[in-house]
Amino acid sequence: MNLLIRAARDDESALVFSFVRELAEYQKLSHQVDATEAVIAAALFGPQPQVYCDIAEWDGEPVGFTLWFLNFSSFRGRHGIYLEDLFVRPGHRGHGIGKALMVKLAQRCVDKGWTQFEWSVLNWNAASIAFYKSMGAKMMDEWTACKVSGDALRELASRGTTS
Repeated sequence: MNLLIRAARDDESALVFSFVRELAEYQKLSHQVDATEAVIAAALFGPQPQVYCDIAEWDGEPVGFTLWFLNFSSFRGRHGIYLEDLFVRPGHRGHGIGKALMVKLAQRCVDKGWTQFEWSVLNWNAASIAFYKSMGAKMMDEWTACKVSGDALRELASRGTTS
């Protein structure tokens, strides 16, 4: 079997969006998806993309993806990668595809002189946690993820004035 990890092409927004929907279904979060194929296309392939995607092909068939963007460590003074999504279709798991996607991102960090590679994992997802630990990931239990979105985001934005 032949595995190829490559950057998503600008004619693949439908494919990327299908992976996003499959991941959301797997995570039992489909109700939170309000992105569209057009929104994904603009984010990945617009004039100044701020998010990137790699596709895993198994014998020429797209079977997985990563969606990522740059973050920054003020303590280190350099960028890193934040992995937003990693997904391999269930029928293709266990072949090293997820590992290859992770290795590709780690190599990109090292090659660019970036200092970190971070992501979040749902605490109920024991299989993914075990996989990440096998890759050398340290669970950052001393940190709590924070998020403001939807109505709470609009409320927070309305609390202040700017000069």
